[in-house]
Amino acid sequence: LAMHPSACPRRLLPLSLGLFQGALLLFFALFITYDQPSTQEEDANVVANQLYGLFPFFQDIQVMLVVGLGLLLTFLPRYGFSGLTHNFLLLCFSTQWALVLQSLLHHLHHGQVHLELHSLLIAEFAAVTVMISAGAILGRTSPCQLLIMAACEIPAYLASEWVIITHLGVLDVGGTITIHIFSCYFGLGVSKALFGAAQHSLHPKETPTPRSDFTSLLGTLILWVFWPSFVAVLCQPGDAQHRAILNTILAMSSSTISTVVASSLLEKDGKLSPGHLQNGSLAGGVAIGVVADMAMPPVAALALGSLSAVTCILGFKFLTPLLARKLTLHDHCGIHNLHGLPGILGALASVVAILVASEDTSMWGEQGAGGQALCQAAGLAVAMGGSLLTGLLTGAMLRLPCLAQPPERLCFEDSLYFKIQDETERPELGGTTEEGVLVLKE
Repeated sequence: LAMHPSACPRRLLPLSLGLFQGALLLFFALFITYDQPSTQEEDANVVANQLYGLFPFFQDIQVMLVVGLGLLLTFLPRYGFSGLTHNFLLLCFSTQWALVLQSLLHHLHHGQVHLELHSLLIAEFAAVTVMISAGAILGRTSPCQLLIMAACEIPAYLASEWVIITHLGVLDVGGTITIHIFSCYFGLGVSKALFGAAQHSLHPKETPTPRSDFTSLLGTLILWVFWPSFVAVLCQPGDAQHRAILNTILAMSSSTISTVVASSLLEKDGKLSPGHLQNGSLAGGVAIGVVADMAMPPVAALALGSLSAVTCILGFKFLTPLLARKLTLHDHCGIHNLHGLPGILGALASVVAILVASEDTSMWGEQGAGGQALCQAAGLAVAMGGSLLTGLLTGAMLRLPCLAQPPERLCFEDSLYFKIQDETERPELGGTTEEGVLVLKE
C-alpha cells in the first residue's frame, strides 16, 4: 500500500534518528573501549585525582546545558516544550556525533579509541556551538532541519578550532572565540540563507508572557551560577584556574548591575525589560572567557563585564531591529547580542591584555607579545569568516522541501510536535492535528 503523504514528515525524524543511533552502536562496538585498570597504585591515584578534579566541573556544565539553557529558551510562550526538548535532543545528538569525529581524527590508535571523561567534555563543548546557533532559527524550523544543521556544524567547528587553537596558537581558555563567536555567526549565516530576503513581521506567538519570561529568567539564574565552571574547566589547575573563576564571577556580577542600569535608562518608563535581564547578565561570562586566566587586575574583569552588558543591551535595542530592517537578518533569540558582540569585545580585550602584560615576555615564546596579539586578531577573523561561510552553505541545504520546514502560521507552536492535552480546546491553532500535518506537508 502507498504511504499516506501526510505521514512522511512525521516519520522522517524517528527514522533518521534511529539510523543514526544504530550506526553509532556499530561504531562503538567496533572501535570504542576503556583503558585497562591500572595495577600500579600511583597511577590509580593520579587517575582518581584527575577524575575528582574534573567531574564536579563536568556536572556543573551538564546542569548549564540541559536545565539552564533549556529554560532560557522557554521565553516563547507556546514553544516551551519544543525549546526544552529540541535543546536536549541537540545536546545528545551533537555530543555523540562530535565524539565520533574526534575519535576518528585524534584518538584512533591501532584500531581502538580509549574513551575518557575529558574526551566527552570536549565533545560537549562542540555540542554547545550547535545549541547556541539554533537560537537564531528557533521556532521557524523543524527538528529534522536542526539535526541536519548539527551534523554540518560539528565538523566545521572542529576544523575551525584546529586552525585557531592548534595552528594559530590562539589563547582562548573559555571558548569566547572558538565557541561563542563561531556559533553566533554560523547561526546567523544559516538564518540568512534559510529565510533569504523574506521580511518576517513579529509573529503573534513570539510575544513573551509574564510566565514564559519567568521560566526563562530561571534559566538565566542557573547559567549565571554555573558559568565559572564552564570557563575554568580547561584551565591549568592552580593559579590559572583560580584566577579564571574569580575573574568570571567579577565580570558577571558587574554585567548584571550594568544590565539593570542600561535597561532602566533605555526604557521610556524606567522599568526593566525581562529580555535584557535574561541576556545582559550573562554577557560578562561570554566576554571574559578569552582572558579569564590571564594576569590582569580585578578591575579589568569588572570593566569588561560592564562594557559587555551595555553592548548587549544596545544591540537588543538598536542593532537587532536595524539588521532585520536593512539586511532581513532574523535572530529570534538574539544570539548576536549575547554571544557575538560580547565575544568580539572579549577577543579585542585579549589583544589589549597581551600588549599591556607584565614585563616578562618569555611567556609568549619567540613571537613575543605583538605576535601573540596578532594571532588573537587572526583567530577572531577566522572564527567569524569561516562560520559565516559554512553557515550560509548549511542554510541553503536546509531549504530542501523534504526537511519539513513548518509554514508561517504554524511556527512557534508546540502542538505541531507534541501531544498537548488541551489542544482540542484551542481551535485557533489551525484545526485538528491531521489538518496541521497537511499544512506542514504543503
